[in-house]
Amino acid sequence: MSLAEKIKVLIVDDQVTSRLLLSDALTQLGFKQITAAGDGEQGMKIMEQQPHHLVISDFNMPKMDGLGLLQAVRTNPTTKKAAFIILTAQGDRALVQKAAQLGANNVLAKPFTIEKMKAAIEAVFGALK
Repeated sequence: MSLAEKIKVLIVDDQVTSRLLLSDALTQLGFKQITAAGDGEQGMKIMEQQPHHLVISDFNMPKMDGLGLLQAVRTNPTTKKAAFIILTAQGDRALVQKAAQLGANNVLAKPFTIEKMKAAIEAVFGALK
């Protein structure tokens, strides 16, 4: 069993298309355990009930944005060890710095390629295969 098959991934994005693209890319990389949430609040509920190893979250979402979710994940004893990759369409330096301060493991710019996603995940977990 590859490392990718063992990692439980939670995708959090308010756009259905984005969730599908992320899920498809993860599946192509060999991930089998993928859950999706439509906003940060829903994502945090899922994390509390069933912790995942990796959260890939959009930054800009209603209710609770990606940084809010990151903060909630990091302050919860059950979820604080989860890897967190924030997804953003803005190459905003301040956002990247804030995400790093809050404990994000990586930042992935939209639009992403499968290669860039793989590199972002491998930077956190090591080689997937």
